[in-house]
Amino acid sequence: MLKAPTLKDPLRTDGRFAIVCSRYNAEYTDPMLDAARTVLEAAGASFVEVIRVPGAFEIPMAASAVARRKRSRVRAILCLGVLWQGETSHAEQIGSAVTRALMDISLATGIPCIHEVLTIQTEKQARQRCIDPRTNRGIEAAHAALEISEALASIRTPGSERQTL
Repeated sequence: MLKAPTLKDPLRTDGRFAIVCSRYNAEYTDPMLDAARTVLEAAGASFVEVIRVPGAFEIPMAASAVARRKRSRVRAILCLGVLWQGETSHAEQIGSAVTRALMDISLATGIPCIHEVLTIQTEKQARQRCIDPRTNRGIEAAHAALEISEALASIRTPGSERQTL
């Protein structure tokens, strides 16, 4: 059974964020995008940039371009997509490649890439993780982006630690 994420009170931010979202499976990615954007804007994000890409495989390329640009830096990049697990290993291969690429981008640039590229097996799973407001992973991604960007800001600016435990 899928549990709703345990979320802390939303952090406040005035930062810039980007959301890279797959167009493929839009009936599922669009609600995740809307939920993530709503949480970031409610937290006071000064700007939420949305970049749409064809599919999950293209997410790391766009995330890398955002993370590496010199101007309009963002505090975090939320990466949203849906992969349907079929009879072949295609979704698993795409999922593994995306996971590794997003981690590499995060480590190389210092800009967190929040990974919500979901591998889904059933319609019920898709609805729970993407559409249901209690378990929508777009909400979870936004909270993770706010929390990690706050943690990194406190690390980069000694003496400004904020207890998030």
